[in-house]
Amino acid sequence: MAHTARANQDQSKPKRRVGTGWKLGAFVRDQDGAITGLSVFLFLILLMIGGIGVDIMYSEMERTKLQQTLDRAVLAAADLEQERDPKLVVADYFTKAGMEKYLSSVTVTEGIGFRNVTATATTSIDTMFMKMLGIETLTVPAAGAAEESIGNVELSLVLDISGSMGSNKRLANLKVAAKDFVDTLLQHTEEGNLSISIVPYATQVNAGEPILSKYNVSQEHSYSHCVNFIPDQFSKHGLDRAEPLERTMHFDPFTYSEAPIDLPVCPTRAGSQILPLTDDRAELHAYIDSMTHGGNTSIDLGMKWGASLLDPSMQSVVTELIDEGEVESKFAGRPSSYDDFMVLKVVVIMSDGQHTDQYFLNPSMRDTLSPVWYNAKEDKYSVYHSKGKYNYFWPHTGTWHDYPYGNGENSVCLTNDNCAIHENEDEAVQLMNKDLTAQASLKWIASELFYFSNSAYADWFTSAFSKKNASAKDNQLKNICSITKDQGVIVFAIGFEAPRQGRRVLENCASSDSHYFDAKGLEISDAFETIAVAIRQLRLTQ
Repeated sequence: MAHTARANQDQSKPKRRVGTGWKLGAFVRDQDGAITGLSVFLFLILLMIGGIGVDIMYSEMERTKLQQTLDRAVLAAADLEQERDPKLVVADYFTKAGMEKYLSSVTVTEGIGFRNVTATATTSIDTMFMKMLGIETLTVPAAGAAEESIGNVELSLVLDISGSMGSNKRLANLKVAAKDFVDTLLQHTEEGNLSISIVPYATQVNAGEPILSKYNVSQEHSYSHCVNFIPDQFSKHGLDRAEPLERTMHFDPFTYSEAPIDLPVCPTRAGSQILPLTDDRAELHAYIDSMTHGGNTSIDLGMKWGASLLDPSMQSVVTELIDEGEVESKFAGRPSSYDDFMVLKVVVIMSDGQHTDQYFLNPSMRDTLSPVWYNAKEDKYSVYHSKGKYNYFWPHTGTWHDYPYGNGENSVCLTNDNCAIHENEDEAVQLMNKDLTAQASLKWIASELFYFSNSAYADWFTSAFSKKNASAKDNQLKNICSITKDQGVIVFAIGFEAPRQGRRVLENCASSDSHYFDAKGLEISDAFETIAVAIRQLRLTQ
């Protein structure tokens, strides 16, 4: 019985609990192993990802070096100024970088006014970590293209031909620089893409009859073709064809001259008339060579006309000039709209001086009779001055008569006792003031015709005209430059041995400090060359 009881006691021990605890421990021990394995696995995954990142980062570094070399190479090769084979230029860049074996292809497309260079390069790197995934190498490609071209350009070249340009060989140096500038632009430009207008200026701007006839200009005379702009017109970027314009009177306040006057306010000499819209190299060269110097300095008037020749309001004028054969038909539709982003509008303005006085013949002399009579057949003048019976002064004899020379009656004597009254043929005509001042300078009129009068110089010089001073013209230039730049026109300015005030107004006119050039002597060529390069559009296209 005792034995049975002990057996029963043994059977009553919590064996199940002991077994359960053992299994739980085993389970815990098994889970530790699983977690350790998972950790190792995750670590390896992270290591692999990091390794892949290292491989990719290294390949990107190599691609960046390759791409930078490629970009520099195609940019240099696309430069229109360099004359080497563009393919060799690209190859040289890769050779110098130690990457010559990576260059795959170079393609060059070029024509008049443009050059496009495209290139590809490829290298490969050995992987360090990705090879565990079976990727032994990574291919590293690069591609690039560059193009240099001169697209559609509308250019106004505004040049100073005032009297001071005759000093220190300035005009001669300008001619060389301007012709080289034209050549640089034309040799890299497809025909019809570039139009150049030249606007010479001195005291005034000679627009020329073909252009000025298209505007609502007063018709007092036709000796010359300049207009007197009012201040408000310098606050407008265009020139309204319907707006009334006052013609500049043709007179000379500078010299002592007659038939013809030497230096009229509105110039008529060769090389003074606006040359509109052309790309004819020979015509441009001949025009530049024909320029001569003389007169005061009106930078504001040059800029006004230069800006107007780029303004879309000039389109109808250009159309009529084309119809008249003054402008080639390939320039139809110019000047283009300001919002045409395919067209670059540029003004290049230069001066060797600063604003000086602008002259205006008094309104009382614009369309009135003068007291002067002229006998064209014998080139003799008579002056009417009321003093009784003998009111006509004959300057060539210094005597008074009752009729102008060539009219009335005079005694003709064959001998001392054989005289007869001769009826003249009324060949003397009374001159309008506008005709008199176009024929003889104010100083000549005062000195040669009215020398009998104590007030001759006051009446026929100091009181015969009015002036606009330099400060007013500085302000007008500021206004026209500002409104022109507001339309997106690029303005380059050159102060050519100019005084301080001249440099200041030109610098303010330029689009920025970097668009202004201060030049002396032969440096004028460097300034124009730099501007020509700036006009060319160098761009990375890919």
